[in-house]
Amino acid sequence: MLSTEGLTKRFGGITAVDGVDFDLQEGELCSLIGPNGAGKTTFFNLLTGALEPTTGRIRFRDRDITDTSPERTASLGIHRSFQITNIFPTSTVLENVRIAAQAHSNASVALWRNYKAYEEFIEEAHGVLERVGLADRAEERAQSLSHGEKRKLEVGIALAGDPAVLLLDEPNAGVSSESVDEIIDLIRDVSNDHAVLLVEHNMDIVMTVSDRIVVLNQGAVIADGAPETVQGDPRVQEAYLGGYEAGDAAGAREEADTVDEEGVA
Repeated sequence: MLSTEGLTKRFGGITAVDGVDFDLQEGELCSLIGPNGAGKTTFFNLLTGALEPTTGRIRFRDRDITDTSPERTASLGIHRSFQITNIFPTSTVLENVRIAAQAHSNASVALWRNYKAYEEFIEEAHGVLERVGLADRAEERAQSLSHGEKRKLEVGIALAGDPAVLLLDEPNAGVSSESVDEIIDLIRDVSNDHAVLLVEHNMDIVMTVSDRIVVLNQGAVIADGAPETVQGDPRVQEAYLGGYEAGDAAGAREEADTVDEEGVA
């Protein structure tokens, strides 16, 4: 469905993505993991047209999209969320999703006309908000949401326009431990009718939701397979997991929460 061949991105003498061959299948939830600096976000930026590859090709549904702009890539059905929350804070929750739905349509050229003229986009936005659990917050300003709710809104924005592929870049980043289960449920739900490529550092989440895991290290793929296979791969253990056992990520998250509360560096 979405594939790359020899995809490479260099920044001067640094190779951020190194000859990656990748294929995301229809209906698959694939997690992309690896240490900080492994090239995961750069890979997302290449897939969405935000960066041009140094070499290699990108194909979507048998169409070469290597040199396609971000706007055109999105219109073809590849949408993404961002590691850092990216919303219109002073607009309502509904307007955030309505604008995204309209932007992915043929009516996007008239983006700033009276939104009441676009009942179909308002209806779609309400449906998306119902799905992500924010229907009761529709008329509130986005800045009033909790951090976890903002992450849900960003997933909703990515869902607007009904894409074929969702690229979710750390949707749990900064989310409190109490809200993580809600985000997990949301990821599972959207994966029922979308192909999903997920970047996530919480390994409990990765092992729970993934059909398949791809591991990057220094820009190159070092493992690609089922969660249990990847977890036991010695190269992955050395490069990233370091003896991870189920539950370790939850414990690490609780420790981080405690450190943050106590103000310890």
